[in-house]
Amino acid sequence: MGRSEPLEITKTIRRHQLREMVPLADSTIYEMEQRGEFPRRFALSPRCIVWDLAEVQAWLIARRAKPVFRAKHPDVAQRKSRPVKARDRAQQGA
Repeated sequence: MGRSEPLEITKTIRRHQLREMVPLADSTIYEMEQRGEFPRRFALSPRCIVWDLAEVQAWLIARRAKPVFRAKHPDVAQRKSRPVKARDRAQQGA
C-alpha cells in the first residue's frame, strides 16, 4: 500500500492461449522461465496460472528480430557407445 508507482492493469492469458501463441512444450517453457529466457508466469489463485500478454508478445517480437543459432551436429565418429562402423571396401571403390 506504500507503493508510489501505479500498477498497470494488463491483459493476461492462460496456458491454452499461450500454447496457441507459442508452439513449445510446457517443459520447454518452464525451463526457459527458470533460466530467465521467457516471461514468468504468476498465480491469480491457487489453481489459475497466467502470463502477461504484453510480455509474451514482446518476447515473440524479440525472438523474431534475433536469429536463433543452431548447435553444431555432434561428431558421431568420436562417440564411445555404438561406434560408427568402417565403410566396406566395395562401397569405398564405388
